[in-house]
Amino acid sequence: MSGSGAPEGDDYSATVLGSHWFSGPPATTTRMPPEEVAPDRVEGSVLRFGPGVTAAMPAPFPLDAVVAVAQPPRRSRWAGLRRYTLAAVVLAAVLVYLGWQRLGPGIEVRGVTVSTDPKGPACDAAADVVAVVATDGRPGTLTYRWVRSDGTRSEQLTERVPRGQREARLHLLWTFRGTGTYPAKAELQLVSPGQRTASVDFTYRCSP
Repeated sequence: MSGSGAPEGDDYSATVLGSHWFSGPPATTTRMPPEEVAPDRVEGSVLRFGPGVTAAMPAPFPLDAVVAVAQPPRRSRWAGLRRYTLAAVVLAAVLVYLGWQRLGPGIEVRGVTVSTDPKGPACDAAADVVAVVATDGRPGTLTYRWVRSDGTRSEQLTERVPRGQREARLHLLWTFRGTGTYPAKAELQLVSPGQRTASVDFTYRCSP
């Protein structure tokens, strides 16, 4: 469109308003040079000027408010670092505890004794032979075997000792049958921790 109309492109800028924008009788005095109009770019937006408009319209809300809403809240780098540091400390403590439980000082045996009823078992009955293993109270596993004077021995046996328990009681039930007298001996052989032995002698008597 030609003439005095303003183009509609984004690069449009304010120009001096022509006389066709004014109403009333024609001026009889010499026309003064028109005053320059302020640019129509306010806060980055293009505002069109129309009849009677002499100042830029204010933005509907402050630009800094738009920026404040648009920006997401920033997380503190130190807060995230503290969280990961705490998790690493807890994990390290758990690993140290498990390693100490597995590889730390084990159970220590302080002494071994073996006993039974000195009268011996009754006819066709079993002798209850008891070994008492004294420890230092630390947790661990005892490995042992029983050896009898009749030439028999057990396979290796184990006994788990929990923390705080300062002795373990190991039983051997030795059954006798028939009449007569038989001198017997039961021996406990501790294989680990350390190697210790302890035994007890008793006599089986059964009259016909």
